[in-house]
Amino acid sequence: MNLLKLQIAAAAVLLAGCTVGPNFGRPEAKLPTNWCASACQANEAGQSRVTSQPVTSAWWTSFNDPELLNLENAVAGANLDLKVASLRLAESRATRTVTAADRYPSVEANAGVTRERSSANGVLSSAGTLAQAPNPATAANGNNGLTVTPNQGSNASPFNVFQVGFDASWELDLWGRVSREVEAADASVEIQADARRDLLLSTMAEVARDYIQLRGTQSDYTITLENLNAAKDIERVTRERNAHGLATELDIAQAASQVSREAALVPQLKQQEEETINRLSFLLGEAPGALRAELESSKPVPPTPPVVPIGIPSELAQRRPDIREAEATLHQATAEVGVAKADFYPRITLSGSASLQALQFSQLGDWASHQFAIGPSITVPIFEGGRLKGTLNLRKLQQQEAAVTYQRVVLSAWHEIDNALTQYSSQQLRRDQLEAAVKDDQRALRLAQAQYVAGTGPFLQVLDAQRNLLSGQQDLSDNITAISTTLASLYKALGGGWESTYPEAASANVQ
Repeated sequence: MNLLKLQIAAAAVLLAGCTVGPNFGRPEAKLPTNWCASACQANEAGQSRVTSQPVTSAWWTSFNDPELLNLENAVAGANLDLKVASLRLAESRATRTVTAADRYPSVEANAGVTRERSSANGVLSSAGTLAQAPNPATAANGNNGLTVTPNQGSNASPFNVFQVGFDASWELDLWGRVSREVEAADASVEIQADARRDLLLSTMAEVARDYIQLRGTQSDYTITLENLNAAKDIERVTRERNAHGLATELDIAQAASQVSREAALVPQLKQQEEETINRLSFLLGEAPGALRAELESSKPVPPTPPVVPIGIPSELAQRRPDIREAEATLHQATAEVGVAKADFYPRITLSGSASLQALQFSQLGDWASHQFAIGPSITVPIFEGGRLKGTLNLRKLQQQEAAVTYQRVVLSAWHEIDNALTQYSSQQLRRDQLEAAVKDDQRALRLAQAQYVAGTGPFLQVLDAQRNLLSGQQDLSDNITAISTTLASLYKALGGGWESTYPEAASANVQ
């Protein structure tokens, strides 16, 4: 009956408890109502434009490149950094399980047997020596069959002790300390999950940029070979004209020099191609050159789609993983303030134990072998030397830091998107001008070659026209590559790609 009253009283105290510390509220992300108006307007005919339509999760499919699609589909399950991030997420979930265990009672069972002997010269010598009673009737008197005999010096006999029982304890979470710890652990799981999403998004964007850069390098290589063949043709014509007295040795030297300059670009471009393939191989967890057979065939740079959906600013905070990670960090810091506040309050623990103890194994079942202990205990902080106040102040400062960090992450995302939109628009305007310049350079080279062959123009004019054409073609090729890589960077800035889910196949590799 007394035990029942104690349980009822404990339950009443528990229900009367409260959770101390501030409750978390989702911060407001200060974002514009619309993205930059100039970049969102349709540009000249033929240019890719952005719209406020919802962002496509699988944004890499907009390039319509099967090779890129294969790489993006494989990277989530193959990248080693992502595997590490998945393991860290699993670790945080395991830590949360450990933390949540404090909500429940702890029960332990124990059993043991010991062989003991009391010291004849110890503190028990003055009270006599325990010995087993030969008369079974003494066991019925409730002393477990033991008699106390006067001290007999060194004649104290060893004896066995058999014991079976269990212990239980439960800290009443009156002030919500454990609840706040679990809340902080849940936020930690969210932090690791969003960190993994952010890493996945960054890795996918890096795969797209490297792949586009690879195709751009291969395009430069093709342009260089075409110009190298053209330079060789000019050198051949110059030598023929020299044989007929129509060209000088200086003309031959200049033509040969142009051939060598063009040829010098070939190994440099092949080196860039090899390094880019190796970067892609590393991102997919492969050995150097593992993707060469798949990627060495030259293909054009993946074109950008005519329409690029970028969503609206209000969706960014829910989609971009680094903003969500910063929000979860703020949530964790807020919960830890509550943990620090709860440490100022008393801790009440209900504990109990019950066991059977006897000097003979056969006596463990006797009622006289039962023993138990039950009762609450309270721990009250009285003097901690400023530790509790210092910890609470530290947690409050960390919460303020997390709040400022959240604002910084949101502002940085805004700047990143605005810069990417501006660059995407300006690069397309630059492409239009470069295309026009290349056409003019091609026409200038044809005229210079015709005049030189006809003997009405100097050879230097041909070389200048050829150099201008090569430079213009390379600038145009680099610009086309930059437009596509900027689009990949824009999608990364927008948080597109697995923003709410994670590839199940990739998770299964480590969990």
